[in-house]
Amino acid sequence: MKKIVIVGGGASGLILATRLGHYFSLTPILGKRRNSPAAQVTLVDKSRTHIWKPLLHQVAAGALDANMDALNYQVHARANGYEFQLGALQSLDRERRVVTLGAVLDDEGNELVPPRELEYDYLVLCIGSKCNDFHTHGVRDHCVFLDSSEQAQKFHQQLLNHFLRLETHTNKNLQIAIVGGGATGVELSAELVGASKQMGNYGRISADAIDITVIEAGPHLLPALPARLGNNAERELSKMGVRVLTGCSIASASDSGLTTGDGREIPAAIRVWAAGVKAPEFLNRLDGLATNRLNQIEVKTTLQSQSDPHIFAIGDCASCIDGDEQRVPPRAQAAQQMAKLTATNLIALIEDKPLGHFYYRDRGSLVSLSKYTAVGNLMGTLVKGSLTIEGRIAGLAYRSLYRMHLAAIHGWPKAMLLYLIGQANRAVSPRLKLH
Repeated sequence: MKKIVIVGGGASGLILATRLGHYFSLTPILGKRRNSPAAQVTLVDKSRTHIWKPLLHQVAAGALDANMDALNYQVHARANGYEFQLGALQSLDRERRVVTLGAVLDDEGNELVPPRELEYDYLVLCIGSKCNDFHTHGVRDHCVFLDSSEQAQKFHQQLLNHFLRLETHTNKNLQIAIVGGGATGVELSAELVGASKQMGNYGRISADAIDITVIEAGPHLLPALPARLGNNAERELSKMGVRVLTGCSIASASDSGLTTGDGREIPAAIRVWAAGVKAPEFLNRLDGLATNRLNQIEVKTTLQSQSDPHIFAIGDCASCIDGDEQRVPPRAQAAQQMAKLTATNLIALIEDKPLGHFYYRDRGSLVSLSKYTAVGNLMGTLVKGSLTIEGRIAGLAYRSLYRMHLAAIHGWPKAMLLYLIGQANRAVSPRLKLH
């Protein structure tokens, strides 16, 4: 029996494990038994639960309860025909085809599970990315990152602590600076405006007690989208009271604020870094796998590593030039498209069939400005060229993205049930998570 090990339970890894689990499972799923060559599928992640990364800004602001919306890997694995192993990837031995997982520790540092090895016939790395601080002085020590659910929840606790100081009048106002005017920075700033208004309903915080500044080095917000949409997003944020600085680089960070490239000081009690992404550094040390300057694994159009045909890399940790000779951007939709092709190619390898080649299809981008509005563009078979959308239609389209993600990992019936349960919970719960 072939062994497929998938490292990383983000959107792409979870979709891949679900598809392969359905295909190779020896137990009936949804009443159907697969007549396929048997393969054991194992998903590895350092966390026990999954939450869709584009929602982390809502977790940080308190608009979303991660404990309610998180998916438990063990439960999902049992229901979808694959196995789950808790642990972080430590090393790779390509000759022996073995990965080593680190020990699992409790909150006090006690060892729960010792380091262990997993054998593989095919290995898929979908470890994702993290914020790129560009080696800016002080950023690692004095800024908050939103690369994981744990970081988002830590930010939320920090935000609540500052809100408490405002309520007890030990602080006169709260200054928040967000570096990076991409989707994360724009969406987080809008959510924080909503969070401050909700705190005003529950306590004695005035709306003008929160000062939010978004700093973007480029000429306009949302640099991945047309300038008009970035300018519209800036206009909407300005209406909410958010200060926007474009064409502004950051030279250093401290515990009191940020210093710009031209020497200006931006005071901020909370400093968020959301500018640029790169793959984790340890990928450079994985037994000689070829990587680029952003630590991404170099892959072929089949999504196999250029160094080893038994290893695939997908999502933000992969550097790919697709079949149309275009560089694939580190975006969620690219990762999901890669997961689908990787599932097809792994099945093809096991069944001795030809491999497919990856062609990235840009379906457009959508950015939410909390409950207020959304901006974006759509591309694809339903739209010739590019269609710019804003307002309620864009907001509806944005919210549908999460439902499509749920459908990919649960199927549509369960996805719609989860959506209805979520709506019911929000109807009886506070609009802002206060703990």
